[in-house]
Amino acid sequence: MESKSREWMQCKKSDPSVKDVVSCPCVKCNNERRKCRDEIELDLLKFGIFKSYTRWLRHGESISDQATHNNIINESNEFQEHEHDEMLDMLHEAFGVPLENDVEGERDKVSEGGDPKDAAEAFYKLMGDLELELYPGCKQFSKLSFLVKLFHIKCLTGIPDKSLEMVLSLFKEALPKDNTLPESYYEAEKIIKNLSLESIKIDACPNNCMLFWKEHADAEECVKCHASRWKKSKPSSESSTSQSKPKKIPSKTMRYFPLIPRLQRIFMPTKTAASMRWHSDERVDDPDGVMRHPADSKAWKSFDEQYPTFASEPRNVRLGLASDGFSPFRNGHIPHSTWPVVLIPYNLPPCLCMKQPSFILSMLIPGPKGPKDKIDVYLQPLIEDLKLLWEVGVETYDASKKENFRMFASLLWTISDYPAYGDLSCWSTGGAVGCPSCNSDTCSRWLSNGGKHCYMGHRRFLRMDHMWRYDGSTFDGKQELRPKPKQLSGEELLQQVNDEQAASKHTSKKRRRTKKKEKATKLWRKKSIFFELPYWSSLLIRHNLDVMHIEKNSLHPIRDPNNPTEIPKEFPPAPFTLSLEQKRNLCNFLTSVKFSDGYASNISRNSSLKERKLSGLESHDYHVILEHLLPLAIRDWPVSLSAPLIKLSEFFRELCSKALKIDELEKLEEQIGVTLCELERIFPPSFFVIMMHLPVHLASKALIAGPVQYRWMYPIERYLSKLIGYVRNKGHPEGSMAEGYLLEECLTFCSRYMDDIETKFNKQDRIYDDDGDDDISSTDCIPIFGIRGRAFGKENPRLFSTKEWEEIHYYVLNNCKEVQPFIE
Repeated sequence: MESKSREWMQCKKSDPSVKDVVSCPCVKCNNERRKCRDEIELDLLKFGIFKSYTRWLRHGESISDQATHNNIINESNEFQEHEHDEMLDMLHEAFGVPLENDVEGERDKVSEGGDPKDAAEAFYKLMGDLELELYPGCKQFSKLSFLVKLFHIKCLTGIPDKSLEMVLSLFKEALPKDNTLPESYYEAEKIIKNLSLESIKIDACPNNCMLFWKEHADAEECVKCHASRWKKSKPSSESSTSQSKPKKIPSKTMRYFPLIPRLQRIFMPTKTAASMRWHSDERVDDPDGVMRHPADSKAWKSFDEQYPTFASEPRNVRLGLASDGFSPFRNGHIPHSTWPVVLIPYNLPPCLCMKQPSFILSMLIPGPKGPKDKIDVYLQPLIEDLKLLWEVGVETYDASKKENFRMFASLLWTISDYPAYGDLSCWSTGGAVGCPSCNSDTCSRWLSNGGKHCYMGHRRFLRMDHMWRYDGSTFDGKQELRPKPKQLSGEELLQQVNDEQAASKHTSKKRRRTKKKEKATKLWRKKSIFFELPYWSSLLIRHNLDVMHIEKNSLHPIRDPNNPTEIPKEFPPAPFTLSLEQKRNLCNFLTSVKFSDGYASNISRNSSLKERKLSGLESHDYHVILEHLLPLAIRDWPVSLSAPLIKLSEFFRELCSKALKIDELEKLEEQIGVTLCELERIFPPSFFVIMMHLPVHLASKALIAGPVQYRWMYPIERYLSKLIGYVRNKGHPEGSMAEGYLLEECLTFCSRYMDDIETKFNKQDRIYDDDGDDDISSTDCIPIFGIRGRAFGKENPRLFSTKEWEEIHYYVLNNCKEVQPFIE
């Protein structure tokens, strides 16, 4: 951004056609205010230039002039020096070396973290590559800057390794023979890897019992199940004749990406260090009780009250943890489940917090089978780092303030779908007490014919004076006088876990049937590893119910009046059963719907008019249908059926708003109980699986933890598809993902120092209407007409009607600031 501002000022100073007073292109003015050159220069230094302003057509410059200005810039020594300075800043901040230090000071500083010898060697090797010209006489690129930008293009566009190696060979041949490019992709990658952070391979028991780590690092077999650490080697004729021993291959290997250096790197660039204080320096508490960020939530503020020392330093990091299993192969028929663990830093502002460049991949748990409730085994290294970051902290350099501080970190909560919720929390989600919020007071019933539990009894969540509590005939024939389940605190839950573990240890052996009965009513599978964190039990919310996955009939027989004792042979359609005409109308409606580009996928492709059904919908498609299309599609249905469904749609739409008001959430909490009771009057018990019961707790969770956009799986699911793209070797998918992530992480850091090339941070929007085809300067017209757009389709000129002219005049008179003085 800074280099772009310098380019603009340099070009405009050298351009005599530009007037003394022109539109200011800074972020604040956005070409809407006219200022003199000196004022514009101050604004550009203070606020920076508008990102998408890539062609300077708002200042009288034509497309042909653009090439001329680019040539002026490329020939400028100042621009070349700036390019070198950006890369120099990148190296110093990557290794935590302040620029003002001398050479000896730099050597001492570089030697502080990790292995001093390796860090210092990598730093000075990269410094040498930065000073080395790409070829003799080349002033535009050094060896390092060229390779960094080449690998950046690879990561941004997804170029395969083989393709990049061929491109590298082509450059090697095209440039002068004495160029400094590496001979192969492997050698070039080794240079870039000097900038990347490390990953650690930790072998695991094939049965997920333990990690071969710390005191068990040299063990040959599992201490619990005695399974071998190594794969069985196949004997061959070559290996029998060879004198060397065959290499041992571990049965299962986890990739762990240490958390501490990654948190420290966030504070190394000046461009991101200041953003980590956003929640304290720039966020404003809304007096009306509106929550827009986790920092506005009751959970965040309660944590600050309990731990004021931690809260006193705004740079201390608050993290969220998300995990889910996925197949690393695009062919879904291959049974394989890899589990990544992703950390989200909540210190960042909303525009950065849930974006992929901000995510920290903590570990990759290998397949082919998921760890289930043994995920605690793999979380041990991460929990150890989190305990260190809470109890001791680590010395960290803040580049924005140019000072060292001791950084601490805490984990706020976990994010997952409901099956993974049980794995992370160790709660028994599949039994009679499947709801973790209702706990042991869960209201459930076993359906012997359906072979599953149903969760009804939502009248408990109504007001005590609600008439439905006393209306037994409409529901299950009984009055409902029980209060809603009590919400247990973290300390009460911890005591419950300890009591259950103590009881299981002292229970004598019983018959198998008794054991099955105890298993069905057991609340906890075991004690979660997260309780090792000293503050975990004091949190108001520990594990989130995922709104994304939660968003995804009673028949009365007709009897013969002449023979009422005869077994009926006919059944009327249920009130929620659609006729063929209704199905056809619903599919016609979904086929005709059109959305703004980027808002949703083309749902019309998933609607079959011939078969009158929907198929192939993704999670976000259900989100759009439930919240926006369903109320329109069923508005002609009977009110007794459409009204509760429309209320359910309104509940999720209000809950998923970017800004949540506390008083409205309290109304939603009361409303959802009534809506579920209305659904109980329509649908049979088999309809009420656990996912139909959980919405009753979503509003109360939002009252505690804030907006759901920071606690649902949509961004994580999209990140999983990114990890799938890293897979190059299908025989070792986790290894491919680890290598791809390390390279992507490194180039994401480097891209913050490349303003002259398209990156993730200055990338133009996919829909960018200012194509620059008009040579007329925006200074010649008033701002209301300065917004440009791209022409679509064939040109069809026509004359406006009298009514259209009147509408245009009315719009201008009511929206143009320049006209207002004449009207008044």
